[in-house]
Amino acid sequence: MARTLRDAALNTRSARAKLRARREPYWRSLSEGLAIGYRKGAKGGTWIARHYSSEHGRRFRALGTTDDVANADGEHVLSFAQVQEVGRRWFAELACGDRIGSDHGPYSVAQALDDYVTDYKRRGRKALARLEWTIKAHIKPELGDTPVEKLTRRRIEGWHANLAETPPRLRTKAGKRQKHMEPDYTPDGIRRRRSTANRVLTILKAALNLAHHNRRADTPERWQAVKPFKETDEPKVRYLTDAESQRLINASSGQFRTLVTAALLTGCRYGELAAMQVGDFTPDAKAVHVPVTKGGKARYVHLTDEGIEFFTAACAGKKSGDVLFPRSDGRPWGQAHQFRPMLEACKVAKIEPAVSFHVLRHTYASRLAMKGVPMAVIAEQLGHSDTRMTERHYAHLAPSYVGDAVRAAFGTLGVVESSTVVPIGRGERR
Repeated sequence: MARTLRDAALNTRSARAKLRARREPYWRSLSEGLAIGYRKGAKGGTWIARHYSSEHGRRFRALGTTDDVANADGEHVLSFAQVQEVGRRWFAELACGDRIGSDHGPYSVAQALDDYVTDYKRRGRKALARLEWTIKAHIKPELGDTPVEKLTRRRIEGWHANLAETPPRLRTKAGKRQKHMEPDYTPDGIRRRRSTANRVLTILKAALNLAHHNRRADTPERWQAVKPFKETDEPKVRYLTDAESQRLINASSGQFRTLVTAALLTGCRYGELAAMQVGDFTPDAKAVHVPVTKGGKARYVHLTDEGIEFFTAACAGKKSGDVLFPRSDGRPWGQAHQFRPMLEACKVAKIEPAVSFHVLRHTYASRLAMKGVPMAVIAEQLGHSDTRMTERHYAHLAPSYVGDAVRAAFGTLGVVESSTVVPIGRGERR
């Protein structure tokens, strides 16, 4: 809701009574090019709106009668506060009708999204490819053809709810019906889908807010009133045990096995590994350079002796500019190429439910945390800008002074009988 402005000469009927009657209104600017005017006559006053743009010049509209004599009713007789809202609605209607360049017809959600992507590029924001994929996959198919002025709160809420109930997408050939993973109805599965729906809703709202800022959409309350799902971002980190990691590597086939091993030894993201070149490995520094990162800031990942041996073997016989971890056909790994081989490897390794490639990054960080490595060091290895994200996901796994103190001081009550029964598969799942 836009802020209501005040003006000492126009706020009240008593203040306006001191003004002399004249044809030229007393103007109060709301923002650049937009103003509300008070035209005082012999028997009362009238509210006037004025819109100016370089393309259309000055445009005027009478908005209603002032409350100089009769009390304001919000429709025909308007106070200074009420006329500002009526004027803003008219300005928004003009903006929706004015088309830039060769645009014709109603301004659609797809156009608003395209304008948002253009602005996103202009501002030099990161993760552009991910933004464009999300818009193409989740927003345009359902809402793209809808005129922004006809996009209701109920429509957005229905789309948002449906998005949260749809399982993750699988790679599908062009022209074929989109495939999805099996639905995961566990509490964590529901939470993850709702979290994804919230992130997509944020993108839609950002695009619509930009459209409103550019005066191509009115009444932002329609989409601002749509609330995200609550309690969806509580981190419940899934990680693999050493035994599960070994099984996953053994179950992976071809060059995907090398990619999985690299992820477990470095904690790098799939995209970072796919873009890595032979020259990024620096044996003297015992580290690997990660030039392409989600946050846009390059980093070095320090390697263990096992990691150094692995990278040395991976670089053998290759040129500095070669892709370090190519596919079996020699080409680089592309977007979403990891999904299918990851599912197959989890199935063979009997890891249920199947994990995503990103869980390998969690496994690396979780192992460091459980070994007592400081959060700042883990954050540096993962490329986090500070320790907040690292602590949020992994601090609970670190050796706890509080827990150690409680166990040492509390001792044993002697109320639990000893047992030789050990649960099958203990320690295998997280």
